[in-house]
Amino acid sequence: MPTDQDRLHEETDRSNDTRTQEAEQAVHSSSRRKFLKTTGYALGGLVVGGALSTIIGCNTKDSTEDTTDKTPTDTGAAANEVKNYNRALMFFTQEQYRIVESAAERIFPEDDNGPGATALGVAFFIDHQLAGDYGFNGRDYMSPPFYAGEKEQGYQGRLKRREIYEIGIRELDNYSNSKYQKGFTSLAPEEMDAVLKDFESDTAKLTTISASAFFKMLRTNTLEGAYSDPLYGGNANMNGWRMRGYPGNQMSYTATIDKGYTPIEPSSLQDHMAAH
Repeated sequence: MPTDQDRLHEETDRSNDTRTQEAEQAVHSSSRRKFLKTTGYALGGLVVGGALSTIIGCNTKDSTEDTTDKTPTDTGAAANEVKNYNRALMFFTQEQYRIVESAAERIFPEDDNGPGATALGVAFFIDHQLAGDYGFNGRDYMSPPFYAGEKEQGYQGRLKRREIYEIGIRELDNYSNSKYQKGFTSLAPEEMDAVLKDFESDTAKLTTISASAFFKMLRTNTLEGAYSDPLYGGNANMNGWRMRGYPGNQMSYTATIDKGYTPIEPSSLQDHMAAH
């Protein structure tokens, strides 16, 4: 039969257990509150802002620290750069794009007059054109029979432009490897020029397509990308027009028609959108 002393020990033990549980709960509650504060309610942050980085790199300093009147540090020009989401590939692979970009830059290089094909986004223009009707020869008669036509008749064949580009890019790289033991994008500028001249003159003997026909198409598309409306992916910031002094898509010339030659800031199709 338990004595009074035994009952006193039991009550003391229960009291100690209760205090221990309360202390553990307090620690757990405090840790949970701190976790929620430092993650910024991570679940809600992911749904609203996709801010996964706030979870990975969360601030572990004491939440009582004064954070008022803090000036954010400069994260560099890259953080302030506005992305051009039109500059994305729709047809080319990354490797094909780099070859076309390098070739177009040699055809239309940057110089003292202004930017070259790379800065103007010419390769993106070509990529986007090949992804659409132009690449599929959507407006051309493409049924047989196929005969060698007159010069004025243009291309006569079964291959679509996008297929000619795929073959031409591969042959351009193969010819570079054969002549210089390097891929086209690894060549020095003067070596790139030599390869392109061999294609232009049909010195590069191809069994699949006409080397000169591919070069002519690439050159034509390069110039189109440099001078077309920026809507189509090239002529970035209308700088191609500025080099030529071309006014772009003007609605009217009434303000300058009586003033002789007057330089006009170019206008794109986007500039005619109604303001909201």
